[in-house]
Amino acid sequence: MDALFETNLSLPGRRRGKVRDVYEVPASGAEPPRLLIVATDRISAFDVVMPTPIPGKGAILTDIAARWFRWIEARGLARTHLLSTEVGEVPGITGQEREALRGRITLGRRCRVVPIECVARGYLAGSGWVDYQATGAVCGVRLPAGLRSGDRLVDGSGAFAPIFTPATKEEQGRHDENISYEQAAAAVGEPVMRRLRDATLAIYSAAHEHALSRGVILADTKFEWGLPLDANGQPTGEDPILVDEALTPDSSRYWPAEDWRPGREQPSFDKQFLREHLLGLVASGRWDKSPPGPELPEPIVRGTLAKYEEARRRLFG
Repeated sequence: MDALFETNLSLPGRRRGKVRDVYEVPASGAEPPRLLIVATDRISAFDVVMPTPIPGKGAILTDIAARWFRWIEARGLARTHLLSTEVGEVPGITGQEREALRGRITLGRRCRVVPIECVARGYLAGSGWVDYQATGAVCGVRLPAGLRSGDRLVDGSGAFAPIFTPATKEEQGRHDENISYEQAAAAVGEPVMRRLRDATLAIYSAAHEHALSRGVILADTKFEWGLPLDANGQPTGEDPILVDEALTPDSSRYWPAEDWRPGREQPSFDKQFLREHLLGLVASGRWDKSPPGPELPEPIVRGTLAKYEEARRRLFG
């Protein structure tokens, strides 16, 4: 597959994220206001977009997210923004653009995004592990003493007990910051936050069970929620729905279950392969984690893509 690094379509409202290009789709008939979300083959690490794309990565991410969205809706866990992944339904683009976008687009409901990252954690890792080492808690949630990196979170009876750990949703180029549930509730209202917390934990728990049945541990994940908008750009009054992406290796921490060993860094199905290469460059003084990122050698490109492909194969066959 040819790599797609960026798009410049003749559609309004173009926004460029680290990985996705987003456009507004003109209203047609009774259809709700829509967005076109294009998953490019860009890849970022340490908040820096690399100059080398990973050919095919965007299509894999689109497929994984769409499968999870449909899985979530089929189980009645939440409504989602997903309307279609059919490129033939995108208006106002050329035949050549249509071919370039095939397999990597999502048409979704336009929403006003709730400005809180909703994170569910079932294992102690990443920024949660850093917080725990410093405070004995994660986002204000007190945890037992003596836990190790990679430990499963359980209650007093030993049952699996995931926690909800919200974060601020910052503009591109700024790090999201972990906050307490109380801070999140103060920002968007306690009734909304309670609903999103409960839905986030329900989806995570069900997805964790599915992944584990396929030999994969879903250690943690983050969701974004949004309020659907009407043709005038105003909230319709509907409950928040799941937006952006769902349970992809870019928004989740997946570990091979057979290699899980608490007390050490876990091998994973995400950008760990790329990060390890970049950390080697940092250690040797060849990069300082600031833009521009370094060009990626072919073995790193292939190895990174293989991680995404294996995640999809394991999760969905």
